[in-house]
Amino acid sequence: MKLSSFLYFSAFGISTILFHRKSPILGTIIVTDKCNLTCRHCAVNNITGVVHPYGKLRAEMEKLYGMGVRILFFCGGETFLWEDGEKRLRDLVREAKEMGFLIVNVVTNGTFPIDLPEADLILLSLDGGREAHNAVRGDTYDLILKNIRAASSDNICLYMALNQINKREIGAVCKTAREEKKVRAVSFNFHTPYPGTEELSLSPGEKEECCGEIESEMLRGTPVFNLRSAFPYIISNEFSTPCRQCVVMEDGMLSVCGRCVHVDGLCAQCGYFFAAEYALIFGGNLRVIGDMLRTYLRYV
Repeated sequence: MKLSSFLYFSAFGISTILFHRKSPILGTIIVTDKCNLTCRHCAVNNITGVVHPYGKLRAEMEKLYGMGVRILFFCGGETFLWEDGEKRLRDLVREAKEMGFLIVNVVTNGTFPIDLPEADLILLSLDGGREAHNAVRGDTYDLILKNIRAASSDNICLYMALNQINKREIGAVCKTAREEKKVRAVSFNFHTPYPGTEELSLSPGEKEECCGEIESEMLRGTPVFNLRSAFPYIISNEFSTPCRQCVVMEDGMLSVCGRCVHVDGLCAQCGYFFAAEYALIFGGNLRVIGDMLRTYLRYV
């Protein structure tokens, strides 16, 4: 991370904590809900199949930037399906950087060639070893590993959503993170039970067991892009929701924190580690703040 970016985020954090500000710093733009996969745990893909036009996405980027957002995610559906005329995902990333966003990340299912060195991180979904991953996402594991190895940069962060199918697969994904040269880290979430996917949820005891295994992986040197000090709060869902410092833009609609805020009661079952981490950081939790500084300086 550049020193200028570090200083900017530090000033934002201090002022947010001291003056209880609610301004966002992290924003997500949904470029399309169209996806080439139908994953078992996903409830937000292929609802409209709309690929949003460049002009709309550009306007959303400008709006988020004007609100103070400086960490930007492009999400889907599947982001690499996005195109508008000659414009491709790379153009969006480049323009976001030129606009002034300090960190620009992309989320993908990894089934398309990964040639996007301009992104700070490419969060690539991998949900276990071959058998468990394919049970969640279809027969894609070998293709994804092939694309990881052929990637043009080492900016990949594996992105695993833990659920009833793959809760025993943490070690397999961590092994991939350690061994694959193009992978910088691995990041975990728990399944958030959108309607129709409730049976995949983990109990508090199962979450605690998973966090214990993640901690063990951290101790053995696995590069994990999560904050260990936040685990107890994530297990028990004892953090402020929704997180006001995070917003999502989809088809012109702004949502605080994430799309789950529109489903009654879903915030109380939030499995997104980053939402808990940011809520704790901007709530002034000193242990989590220190953990964040060490982690972000290492992997971003």
